[in-house]
Amino acid sequence: MSRGSPTTLEWKFSQVFGERAPGEDAQDVDIISAMDFDKSGDYLAAGDRGGRVVIFERTDVNDLRSRKELEHLDYGPKVRPEYRYKTEFQSHEPEFDYLKSVEIEEKVNNVRWSVTLNGSQCILSSNDKTIKLWKLKERKVKKVKEMDLNPFVRSENALLAEKSFLAGQQIPSVTNGNLLEWTNDIPNNTFPSSEGGVTKISSIGEAALARCRRVYAYAHDYNINSISNNSDCETFVSADDLRINLWNLEISDQCFNIIDMKPANMENLIEVITSAEFHPVYCNLLAYSSSRGFIRLVDMRQSALCDQHARIFQDREPHGSTTFFTEIITSISDIKFASDGRHILSRDYMNLKLWDLHMEASPVATFKIHEYLRPKLSDLYNNDSIFDKFECCLSGDGLHFATGTYSNLFRVFSPRDGNEEGTTLEASKNPYRKQHHQATSRARRTSLSNHTRGHFRQGHNYSSSEINGVPCDLASKLLHLAWHPSASLIACAVANSLYMYYA
Repeated sequence: MSRGSPTTLEWKFSQVFGERAPGEDAQDVDIISAMDFDKSGDYLAAGDRGGRVVIFERTDVNDLRSRKELEHLDYGPKVRPEYRYKTEFQSHEPEFDYLKSVEIEEKVNNVRWSVTLNGSQCILSSNDKTIKLWKLKERKVKKVKEMDLNPFVRSENALLAEKSFLAGQQIPSVTNGNLLEWTNDIPNNTFPSSEGGVTKISSIGEAALARCRRVYAYAHDYNINSISNNSDCETFVSADDLRINLWNLEISDQCFNIIDMKPANMENLIEVITSAEFHPVYCNLLAYSSSRGFIRLVDMRQSALCDQHARIFQDREPHGSTTFFTEIITSISDIKFASDGRHILSRDYMNLKLWDLHMEASPVATFKIHEYLRPKLSDLYNNDSIFDKFECCLSGDGLHFATGTYSNLFRVFSPRDGNEEGTTLEASKNPYRKQHHQATSRARRTSLSNHTRGHFRQGHNYSSSEINGVPCDLASKLLHLAWHPSASLIACAVANSLYMYYA
């Protein structure tokens, strides 16, 4: 689609992985907690609370029609991206910090595709404290297809006897004791077994083997909330609540602290870091967001410690009266750069905002996501739903945005089409299914922390919170989603299920 096109995307269901039967509950360890496409869009990685990373591979092929046939078409062949399960590996295990007497969960908080080394894909994954670099290597898998016994050789003794009998015949032999003439008749995919037989080997394809190349540990006192690869393909950053560290991919025992927001007295703490993202083009620019709703852009060339920001983006326009919940709902949970590096997309609890790097005073566009929940902020605070951290994503051309919400819904916006409400879809096989608000027949646990620990449904069942006047299912939240880098395809996670939609 061209940059000036105002076309509204029509979304269709594509695929689902890990679909659950009606009434089936998802195990907590299987709930997806992070996801990311690689730059080519050929691979998708998803991490879960059990510490595993699952890799999906694109399988659709290009149009098989001849070039002459394609030249007569008025349009290019449109291929819907399709994926299949490729492999999975255990990225993190439960640990215990004996110095602080704190248990470290195995839950994968972040996955980011890294540089490609010698044709092998590399991926960064992290839990609360440790970051690991994994290398995916393709290996050919073979199995025994057929085993035939050699009628002339029954044992090692017979093999040696045969060699002794032929010793004076000036016939060359190979090191394993078989006649060269006999070995020439053996197919290339066979070899003699230890008992004198011939074993036929067949190839059943390739499998990806994950190997941990680096472990970046012991650098964060607080939980890691984001990691981001640099465009120089050599470094990446990891951010926690108060610090951002710069790492070299090849050096795991040393990092540089480039941003430190920890005050001398913790009682003077007024904000924390919530997300960090490298500029997609300029390796010296880094953006990070805070709990006060600020986005700071820093230039790492200015000083070793980037305590002075180059620009600060803040929505200075008043949005109603200031209340106890104002600071909580303005906290930014995620930021993403557009591919051109000119715009930043941010998500807080209430809104999705698009920022221009040349305009610091206010966003160029604001899309209201949870405005209908504003009268219920007190209830959302009591059950901790107000602390839910929703992610956002952009299309490869930067013209469309998406973010998740409650009741297993996500919304897609195309600012150029003039529709501020966007398109609301449900993470199910029928994304445009009309939502019927109905209470569940049995009580369900509500969220007890920033991450849901209750039961999940497919979007047509509603929690008991609706009885209190909240018009959505707070337990069914769509926090994680990712947009294909070049195609109109969105992958979104609902509990342990991965849904894909294309336009």
